Parts: sequence; C-alpha cells; structure tokens
Amino acid sequence: MNYRYSDYSVEELYREIGRLKEKAQKAEQLGNISEVQINERKMQVAMAYTMNPEDFSADEIYQLKMEPGFTFKINYINGVFAWGHRINILNEMYEKEEALPISLLGKKVK
Repeated sequence: MNYRYSDYSVEELYREIGRLKEKAQKAEQLGNISEVQINERKMQVAMAYTMNPEDFSADEIYQLKMEPGFTFKINYINGVFAWGHRINILNEMYEKEEALPISLLGKKVK
C-alpha cells in the first residue's frame, strides 16, 4: 500500500529519508546515476514535509542549498513547495516559473 508523505509522521519521514539515502548510496556504487538522482529528489521532498512552510515568505529571495551562485525568489507557497523563479549570479531572473521543495531553500538573502 502506498502512502503520501503528507500522511507520514515525522518519525516515519526520517526513517523513509534514511531508507532512500541507503538506496541512493547502493545505486551510486552500482553506477546507476539516474536512480541516485531519483532517490535524492524523493529525499528532498520527504525532508520538505519535516519543515514548516510558514518559515518561508512570498516575495522573498532565498539561497539554493544545492546550487551555489543561484538564489530563488518565491512567488507563493503551495504545501511544501515554493513556486517562483531562479536568479543567477549575475542577478538575472529566469523567465520560467518552477516549484521547488522548501527543503532546497537556504537562508533568506537580505
């Protein structure tokens, strides 16, 4: 039976994150890069469910944890996903709107 991460308790989420980390490490050892990326993305989404979306605000800019040099301007929050636009190191905002799990957002840029 499949459950949604929103149905998990915090303890279950951390167990799932640990399980996914193990799967990603095994896939990496086998050289299966696409499986590594899939498990890492699932970990990021599961981790987002352990965080409080109210800690993030629309119209604010945050660092991106996995991508140094990039920031992210939030247009709105929907559940544990922040919708907005990437901004590169030259302060150029990307035209395409995207959704990122809030677990990928770092510190607020002043």
